[in-house]
Amino acid sequence: MWGQDKQEGKRQTDVDQDIEEAREESPTVKEGLEDISAFVGKGVDFKGTISYNGTVRIDGSLEGEIRTDGTLLIGEDAVIQAKISAGIIVCKGKITGDVVARERVKLRAPAVVNGSVKTPILSMEDGVLFNGGLEMGQGTQGATVHTLSGSSASGVKRVGA
Repeated sequence: MWGQDKQEGKRQTDVDQDIEEAREESPTVKEGLEDISAFVGKGVDFKGTISYNGTVRIDGSLEGEIRTDGTLLIGEDAVIQAKISAGIIVCKGKITGDVVARERVKLRAPAVVNGSVKTPILSMEDGVLFNGGLEMGQGTQGATVHTLSGSSASGVKRVGA
């Protein structure tokens, strides 16, 4: 009984940390980011399209499409098979599909991404697995396309144009 309360407290601390990092990293993120618009909890399976403004936290399973100009927080237990378009994406879970972020993508260990990522800014911690294409640039003209595969845990990434 008390152990569950400690786990919930830890999960809330992780959420608060993710929100604070998203706020610090983006000059365009508005105040009130701590107000999560929606939450897909662990053990919840969702199929369909999520379209929203603000911040959404996903810790469950989602299949379909996610569209927003806001922030998408993907928890460590999340499994997402979707086409994602968002302003900011902070991911600790598993994504299979194409990802487009208007501002930035932050991949935190133990994230696993299988698919293409298009974003002006990408940060990736050691321990993240990324397999797919990467396009970085403000616009579509003059953008650089790279193919990455493997783990960042070794500190070495293979890049091929």
